Amino acid sequence: MKKFKYLKISKTKKLRFIGNYFKKKLYIVFLPGFMSDIDGKKPQAFKKYAIKNKLGFLAIEYSGHGKSTGKFTKGNITEWTNDAKSSIKKIVKKNKFIIIGSSMGAWISLNQFKYFKKQIFGFVGIGSAPEFLERLMWKKFTKKMKKEIKTKGIITIRHGQSSFKNKLNEYPITYQLIKDGRKNKVLSKKIRSEIKVSMIHGGKDEVVPVSFSRKSLSIFPFAQKKLVVIKNGDHSLSNQVPLKKITKELDIIVKDII
Repeated sequence: MKKFKYLKISKTKKLRFIGNYFKKKLYIVFLPGFMSDIDGKKPQAFKKYAIKNKLGFLAIEYSGHGKSTGKFTKGNITEWTNDAKSSIKKIVKKNKFIIIGSSMGAWISLNQFKYFKKQIFGFVGIGSAPEFLERLMWKKFTKKMKKEIKTKGIITIRHGQSSFKNKLNEYPITYQLIKDGRKNKVLSKKIRSEIKVSMIHGGKDEVVPVSFSRKSLSIFPFAQKKLVVIKNGDHSLSNQVPLKKITKELDIIVKDII
């Protein structure tokens, strides 16, 4: 089931991806979260769904993530947005697609509307975290932490120092990443697509508050909007029960299009 390939973006950049190629079909595009990869249960579940329903599929690892080339500390929202854009252009081409963004992936997904507004026919956010760098990291940093990152250009965040927890116990946050996040504000914008938009959030998400999913919905004044809070769900929503609910929401959007 796990068939990984590499997409050559430039002479020095290769991105690992999972694909299910169709020349003329609706595609499902999955964009993972911060420091995530495509080895997890979510991309596998969505690929399985795509194959079962004879749909195209694409899931990528941004540069510096998983087994893609590049250094994580050199990356930022702009670069990862461009990674997604290049991959969609090369694999999905001119086909219609539904975009699914997990955590930071929802932020990257929102950025894709600038390029593919006419091709995006649905959007599913999972524990959506747009603008988390400023709102959940920078604003929670102590004065000492802010001083360190400004002076050294990087800070290693240990588990519990930021409300934006990660599977790893510590991870590096660069000042360029924080500053780049400010150039990628989406929550004050409006996307006027008349599509179905579903935000799915864990009721027990201790990483990103449900308010971020609500804020994400407010970006779409003309969409058919839905917020699904999974009662005992955590941030990743990778277990069987939440994945079933996410796939059900995806299926509603797919059936509306095909």
